[in-house]
Amino acid sequence: MTSRNWTLRELLIVAVLGAVFGVLYLAWVQVWLVAQAIFGAITMDVVMGFWFIVSIIAAAMVRKPGAALLSELLAAATQVLLGSPAGLLLLVTGLVQGAGAEAVFAATRWRNYSLPVLMLAGVGAAVASYAYTWIRFDYGALAPGLLVAMFVLRCASGALLGGLLGHSITEALYRTGVLNGLGIDRDKRLAPA
Repeated sequence: MTSRNWTLRELLIVAVLGAVFGVLYLAWVQVWLVAQAIFGAITMDVVMGFWFIVSIIAAAMVRKPGAALLSELLAAATQVLLGSPAGLLLLVTGLVQGAGAEAVFAATRWRNYSLPVLMLAGVGAAVASYAYTWIRFDYGALAPGLLVAMFVLRCASGALLGGLLGHSITEALYRTGVLNGLGIDRDKRLAPA
């Protein structure tokens, strides 16, 4: 059993990830706007998974309770500080998305960070996000078929752009050696060969 206490290094890594991905999330809005102009409003659900990725990466690296939630909140705060037109509501969005991913890690008691779990955490963030946007934007007024399509696309995006891409980035960083001493390093060293 590993310690649940956070080290200063772990806190700094999650803070840096939050700040970096806050900037990337703002840039991703431009991708979404271009795609929306070409393909229509449902495009948001197709690209939404990228907005969950920091929670996956932070949790996979640090492997401690709260990493997913804290990283998404810090990414949202970074966007607010950089003047995002969404304003303070981004903090609620970050909280919801981070909580959706964190719930999946909590279900494993923060012990399983395999690719399927990371992809499921992306889906968890997608489900939480969908519930939040349903309330915020009155999705109940939309056609049932459209609602199902939006939900399926958002979950797939969470699994692929959040979970799978997050896993790939984390593994690539691990191979460089910069994650030595973190939870991911400890778990990989203890894993049977």
